[in-house]
Amino acid sequence: MERARSSAPRRSRLGVDLAMLVVVGLMLVAAIGAGGATLYQQFYGPSAFVTRYLDLLSSGRAADALRVPGVAIDREILEESGIDPAASEAMLRRAALAPLTDVKVESEEQAEGGTAVTVSYEASGHAGTSTFLIEQDGWAGVTPNWRFAESPLAVVELTVRGVDQFAMNGFEVDRRQVSAAGAEADAIDPLPLLVFTPGLYAVTVDTPIATASGHGVLADTPLAVTPLDVQTTPTDEFVEVVQQRVEEFLTACTTQDVLLPTACPFGLRVTDRISSPPKWSIATQPQVTVTPDGGQWQIPTTDAVAHVEVEIQSLFDGSIDPVSEDVPFQLNGTIAILPDGSASIKIGSPGEPPVD
Repeated sequence: MERARSSAPRRSRLGVDLAMLVVVGLMLVAAIGAGGATLYQQFYGPSAFVTRYLDLLSSGRAADALRVPGVAIDREILEESGIDPAASEAMLRRAALAPLTDVKVESEEQAEGGTAVTVSYEASGHAGTSTFLIEQDGWAGVTPNWRFAESPLAVVELTVRGVDQFAMNGFEVDRRQVSAAGAEADAIDPLPLLVFTPGLYAVTVDTPIATASGHGVLADTPLAVTPLDVQTTPTDEFVEVVQQRVEEFLTACTTQDVLLPTACPFGLRVTDRISSPPKWSIATQPQVTVTPDGGQWQIPTTDAVAHVEVEIQSLFDGSIDPVSEDVPFQLNGTIAILPDGSASIKIGSPGEPPVD
């Protein structure tokens, strides 16, 4: 009887011990599962794949970011996405990247065609969010590989009015060097530029002819086309050069010993005969301004005054009268920037075609 009573407590303790072992085992399995899920999410899941891509952009490693599976895109897919297949790749480089900080994964959800990963960030101080579509790309041992199901590249469709040179995020570019049409590209033809998303792309102009600043776009949507139209402002130096050229043109007109100088915006009409060659001078030079004209520049209509000294012989009685007269006139003009960077200025009168 005593042996039977002593064996009962042992079995009871054994049952308790086994139950505790089961509980500990379940907790260990749960901990391993939770740790594995966390490890997967941080290092092997779609969110980790997107974070590594953004880390490359943050550190300026554009070439490595371009090699991430699914980033590079062929021309056929560009065309299917409504993007000009001749879009330039000039901005897919370190020099054109802007700072990208405070990257944080906001969500990871199943979506049609793969997994949608949404991230938030600061792009050059501007807060933004972007969503990327990720799909599995085979396996590396027991861990999955991933790729962008939709390329994270986008297009900034840039128009810079007034000059061919500009800088994007400080990277200097000549439009004619990156345009598919080269030097034949029209000055106001939009220039499609492939860019990484996300990123802020700011355009500045600082040339002897024109300046511009404060123009930029946040590229935050893959395969989106974002237009950016930049109107430049003429520099004081440029206006001074145009003023000088106009004055030189008018001075050359005064050397013509005729009442109506050829291809000039001023002249004097008389019904009588002149008895000596007229002498022209410019009494008041025009105050030239330069304003935008599409992709080029123009000289708006402005006032000036010429002066003529001439002797007029009357057809009625043959008498000769000296004439000293101010001749008001107006002029305008067009200015085209040539491929070598020089300016072609054409001067005319309102209502008449301009001349060189």
